[in-house]
Amino acid sequence: MSLREQFLKIRRNLPVRAIEERIERRRLIDEKSPLPASLSSAGSRKAEPRPDGPRTTYNQVKNRLHRRLIEEFDPAALWDGAERSEIRDSVAEFVRVALESDPAPLSRAERSRLAEDLLYETFGLGPLGPLMCDPAVSDILVNGADQVYVERFGRLERTTVAFNDAAHVLQIIERIVAKVGRHIDELNPMVDARLPDGSRVNAIIPPLSLSGPILSIRRFTREPLRLADLKKLGTLDDGLSAILERCVMARLSLLITGGTGSGKTTLLNVLSSFIPNSERIVTIEDAAELRIQQEHWVSLETRPPNIEGRGQVTARDLVRNALRMRPDRLVIGEVRGAEALDMLQALNTGHDGGMSTLHANAPREALSRLETMVLMAGFDLPQRAIREQIASAVDVIVHVARFPDGSRKVTSLSEVVGMEASAILLQEIYRFRQTGIGPDRRVLGTFEPTGVRPAFSSKLELTGLALPPDLFDPRSGPAA
Repeated sequence: MSLREQFLKIRRNLPVRAIEERIERRRLIDEKSPLPASLSSAGSRKAEPRPDGPRTTYNQVKNRLHRRLIEEFDPAALWDGAERSEIRDSVAEFVRVALESDPAPLSRAERSRLAEDLLYETFGLGPLGPLMCDPAVSDILVNGADQVYVERFGRLERTTVAFNDAAHVLQIIERIVAKVGRHIDELNPMVDARLPDGSRVNAIIPPLSLSGPILSIRRFTREPLRLADLKKLGTLDDGLSAILERCVMARLSLLITGGTGSGKTTLLNVLSSFIPNSERIVTIEDAAELRIQQEHWVSLETRPPNIEGRGQVTARDLVRNALRMRPDRLVIGEVRGAEALDMLQALNTGHDGGMSTLHANAPREALSRLETMVLMAGFDLPQRAIREQIASAVDVIVHVARFPDGSRKVTSLSEVVGMEASAILLQEIYRFRQTGIGPDRRVLGTFEPTGVRPAFSSKLELTGLALPPDLFDPRSGPAA
């Protein structure tokens, strides 16, 4: 039975006076306990009323109707297998009838959006629903009930979106993590998860967060970006794209480095599209966000421990298991710890062509971080042995950065050419040279070769993927 049918059946079987009596009883209950116990948490405190009267009135009406909706019907059961359009129509009918019997001082605009807000509140992410529908929003950052920021086109801005209180934020967090089989409480106050659309979620709550529940959502485009899109955005140029495309096809091992939000995962997704369809790809991630476009793709995801502290599956466990799955390409979403040792061993034992990302401020620093991560595996390995492993496993380092204007660019393409004494040798092949700031505050610059012909050119030639020699000649001018 649909939500509409349930509601109309109740309305049909009850006389008008009985409906009015039920509404009046709920109004009295709302005045005594405005927030049901299921939405409150230990130690949480109801937020002070906001000074904006109209907004407060709207929230009161919305909260009252939301409680009626979940009390009278079973939204979870109705959502299962139902069409979204049917649920939307049912909620709209519910709101129309409810406002007829329970007049509220709402404007026409508020009445028209009330059903949509109730839909988000009952089945979605509450006040964040409209932001999740905005394709320009790449990050949603909830710092508290009244502080919601978004990133649009690389720049942060504060929104007018607000939650009722800290308990309301916690309710949305619990809804998100429950859908992926995870939990969050005082004993486990941090969690990583993902939404059905692939968005990456991180939540942290008290006692670790002193300002209440905090929620961070990293969104991705519905359609995977392609190389042409990155060129249009100014992330790279024709010369860089030609080199990177051939490096992937020739099975060179790539490490994509950069800071937080610099576009590492986006670039990894784009470069993975050049892997031949005939190859088997295995990806390993903490929270699955890669969208490999090939058909023969297996996605593995780590698992945190349960409430008893058991059942944890680390990235290192998955790397070891992936090697038994006959992968042609091993793609690790991000190297963070001891799995670095297993990744290097895999790349040095016939599993070439792997790709991964790593947080670092520069290519040279990335090598140092990788060396530190190998030591986290718990083996007392000599420094020179670790560096030899890195030098033989990693072929190319692609460094990306985010600029003040919000743009992301590949700032350096470097090749690992081996060892000299006890140091790993790097040579930069391509780079972005900033020339200034435009009148619209946009970063100006050019992509240019350094004049160094990479040692991997011979491998590209042997595989029939040779690049034109003038591509590495700085005298030929920047590529278009």
